[in-house]
Amino acid sequence: MSSTLTSVSSHVEAQVSPSTSDKEYDVVIVIPAYNEQDAVGPTVDRVRAAMDTTHHSFDILVVDDGSTDDTTDAAIQHGARVITLQSNGGYGAALKTGIRASRSKFVAIIDADGTYPEHNLPAMIHRAENVDMVVGARDQASKAIPFMRRPAKRFLTWLASYLAGRIIPDLNSGLRIIRRSAVEQFLPIFPQGFSFTTTSTLAMLCTNHRVVYEPIEYLKRVGHSKIRPVDFFNFLILVLRTIVLFNPLKVFVPAGCFLAAVGAGSLVYDVYTWNLSDSTVMTILAAMMIWSIGLLADMISRLQLYPVRVRSMT
Repeated sequence: MSSTLTSVSSHVEAQVSPSTSDKEYDVVIVIPAYNEQDAVGPTVDRVRAAMDTTHHSFDILVVDDGSTDDTTDAAIQHGARVITLQSNGGYGAALKTGIRASRSKFVAIIDADGTYPEHNLPAMIHRAENVDMVVGARDQASKAIPFMRRPAKRFLTWLASYLAGRIIPDLNSGLRIIRRSAVEQFLPIFPQGFSFTTTSTLAMLCTNHRVVYEPIEYLKRVGHSKIRPVDFFNFLILVLRTIVLFNPLKVFVPAGCFLAAVGAGSLVYDVYTWNLSDSTVMTILAAMMIWSIGLLADMISRLQLYPVRVRSMT
């Protein structure tokens, strides 16, 4: 990502003093933006107005993710610090760039499209003092969420809640406050695209970080959504991959149990007909292989998360 940071345009650098970017704040608000010239300015203004009501020092950092419109100029005109990426790298890439290019105790992220209520930031920051992440939980029945997306969102949220072992009110909310010491350890595994928020939720929950939810109102966005129908399948694969990374038994044990149940049923039928079929044997062996792979994956996961310190024998 260091190469990404070096691609900041000279136009932006000329308008941001080094002392501003090097200063450490209580909170940095990272706003990823891609072709949001109409919404980013008002968003910056509302974020500043909300933060001015707190006693925290803060920095508003807009990361222009290769926009082809006047997003950068609009953000600068409204007083934000801006990093302009030369090409569109994705929502997650923009957020990781902003996090790595700032210094603060807490990192707040909020979309630039006007869908999230900035006035909730002070209360969320106050709650973050005692936890690792505060997520703005949207009402899933909100009229601002397109009707066609609701079934997919409910299914993904249910699946993630089951796999994570905890009810998740909002899996991929774009408004959250994260303790920097917690989020930085996961930056290498965070994806470049829209799934940054989903991965951060699962990573924090699966590693027993303290995560709380703050109910928020979800507003109608300015402009057009960048999410495509195919992103549903990308989110689905991402949820499974993230859980396999942190808690693989949640995936492999149910899969093995399903095959074992099918094999057992087939075995009963074969015994009744006095004819042991190859499919029965293969199904039972497949269940045992999946369980074995799951145990191996779980061991690797635990060694990665909780490395064993070997004491010298001298």
